Amino acid sequence: SLLHPYFLDLKLYDTACDNAQGLKAFYDAIKYGPNHLMVFGGVCPSVTSIIAESLKGWNLVQLSFAATTPVLADKKKYPYFFRTVPSDNAVNPAIVKSLKHFKWKRVGTLTQDIQRFSEVRNDLTGELEDSAIQTADTESFSNDPCISVKKLKGNDVRIIIGQFDEHMAAKVFCCAFDEDMYGSKYQWIIPGWYQALWWQQANTSTCSTKNLLTAMEGYIGVDFEPLSTKQIKTISGRTPQQYEKEYNEKRAGVEPSKFHGYAYDGIWVIAKTLHRALEYLYSSKQRQRIQDFNYTDHKLGKIFLDAMNETNFFGVTGQVVFRNGERMGTIKFTQLQDGKKVKVGEYKAVADSLELINDTIRFQGAEPPKDETFIIMQRRQIHLPLYSILSTITIIGMIMASTFLFFNIKNRNQKMIKMSSPYMNNLIILGGMLSYASIFLFGLDGSFVSANTFETLCTVRTWILTVGYTTAFGAMFAKTWRVHAIFKNVKMKKKIIKDQKLLIIVGGMLLIDLCILICWQIVDPLKRTVEEYNLEPDPAGRDVAIRPFLEHCENTHMTIWLGIVHAYKGLLMLFGCFLAWETRNVSIPALNDSKYIGMSVYNVGIMCIIGAAVSFLTRDQPNVQFCIVALVIIFCSTITLCLVFVPKLITLRTNPDAATQNRRFQFTHNQKKEDSKTSTSVTSVNQASTSRLEGLQLENHRLRMKITELDKDLEEVTMQLQ
Repeated sequence: SLLHPYFLDLKLYDTACDNAQGLKAFYDAIKYGPNHLMVFGGVCPSVTSIIAESLKGWNLVQLSFAATTPVLADKKKYPYFFRTVPSDNAVNPAIVKSLKHFKWKRVGTLTQDIQRFSEVRNDLTGELEDSAIQTADTESFSNDPCISVKKLKGNDVRIIIGQFDEHMAAKVFCCAFDEDMYGSKYQWIIPGWYQALWWQQANTSTCSTKNLLTAMEGYIGVDFEPLSTKQIKTISGRTPQQYEKEYNEKRAGVEPSKFHGYAYDGIWVIAKTLHRALEYLYSSKQRQRIQDFNYTDHKLGKIFLDAMNETNFFGVTGQVVFRNGERMGTIKFTQLQDGKKVKVGEYKAVADSLELINDTIRFQGAEPPKDETFIIMQRRQIHLPLYSILSTITIIGMIMASTFLFFNIKNRNQKMIKMSSPYMNNLIILGGMLSYASIFLFGLDGSFVSANTFETLCTVRTWILTVGYTTAFGAMFAKTWRVHAIFKNVKMKKKIIKDQKLLIIVGGMLLIDLCILICWQIVDPLKRTVEEYNLEPDPAGRDVAIRPFLEHCENTHMTIWLGIVHAYKGLLMLFGCFLAWETRNVSIPALNDSKYIGMSVYNVGIMCIIGAAVSFLTRDQPNVQFCIVALVIIFCSTITLCLVFVPKLITLRTNPDAATQNRRFQFTHNQKKEDSKTSTSVTSVNQASTSRLEGLQLENHRLRMKITELDKDLEEVTMQLQ
């Protein structure tokens, strides 16, 4: 009734999927057959493309129901070609839509080196780029896909879009199994047109069927929908379900074709096109008839072309609409679940909509896989309990230092304190407290302060520790030097070395420090740098990776500046150790701390060397490094303060009168010196030995005379110290 009084007369020509035979059949139909209005068919891509390219010269419109090759989408080359079946490229918008739905922004492609698949891959790349989806890696293979699969894994590709036939698919999933590229972390999207149970026939790899199914589980197949699922009547008056039932009844055991619905709708497209052409000829009151068409009739050929472009009806395969000759069809998504294909959704190209069937799609994990390894940046920071413990110890040390400072100031006029240079003692305490304070700053990192504040702390803590070290060690150095200068030259002219001179020595050391620090700050200041380490698995087992990072205080020429500072401090340390060694045998109550200062110099030197070495070796372990640095500072500062002040506290506590006793001292000189004197010993008088009393009295008299001489030397030393 649609074409009454006309009917469609199909003339069959077999191309045998051979280019030469196909061209011969086409030209024979043109030369010997009746005037054909259209060409219906074309299954083999090569034959179809050759014939379609020559249609314009014959003013013939071709409609194919099975040629899916993307090459035929080129309207400049094939302007008279249409197809009711979607192109292989039609799955790409559907894939992109699904990627957006699951919020996958990073994918990789794996393509078999065949033109059909390469064309689809090239079109997909453009679609992905237009949708701002990153193609992290593009791999292709000819026979062995394992190398490409390894590269995808190496580039951390989680969402893999594959284009390959079922024979290669078995090899691909075998490689995926070997590389552990399956399960909750990965999602494979491959063609959905493979035959049922394709892995049983296609598996020629070394994998067992069990391993292959394990790797394949959950893959998503994408293919065009052979028949619409809507239960509404089509242009033929049948629903798609009624049509399918009738088709199965009539094929009588013949193997079904996935294109039968598109062939059926194709006949209706031709009928609607001719019907529309008839209406146009009638409405335009032209005397030309359809049966007057010939291959040189460009005008009527153009009418057929325009009429087919206007096709729009609901057929058994869905809404039949052309856009630039391409069918805007329906794409279905299937998923392999427990070895069976399950339909999970469909994409309608006309509406550009994706519809997922509720609760049918299943992922291996609790949620869709992530499109890449989600990296959590984790700071290697100083643990708060460790910082709290060391800070508490530091506070106790500062309280102790404050106690010593109070004691030193309160008793500064006591002769014992006065003889030990209270001003130098104050500097030692100040240096110790500055060193203690630097511990608080060394323990602050990005978990406590901002990046800008951390960068400021880099400079501040360096200055505080450097100045504190120089102040404390400089004062000890100056006092040791004075003892050395006096007693290693006892035969020379007596020297007057006052505290003001010692202050100048300490000030000079601080001035050198300031010069170095200022130049360092101006030329190459310390800045915050971040060192990142290799990825580590999440201890909690989540699908994330941990990338540890550590903040450092560094600059461009860090080694040079540290070398300058360490060389300067090292020379002072060596000289201080030398002076301490030279004065090790000096023991004078008036200079009651010279021996203890020497011990402090030794301890500070040894601990600084050990601390610097261990700190350098543990720079990647902030807790260990902070603990070592803090303990070295605490130990050095505490042992120095205790050696200098605890003996004074004990003396004043147990013997308050000792501060005024200045009539006794012992001086022992190195035996290697030429001016050394023979030591004498005094023993108590044995009242029971009366026979020796007279000799002892004479010895006692001689020793008293010696004491008188030494008293004079003591007075001279006291004058120098004051």
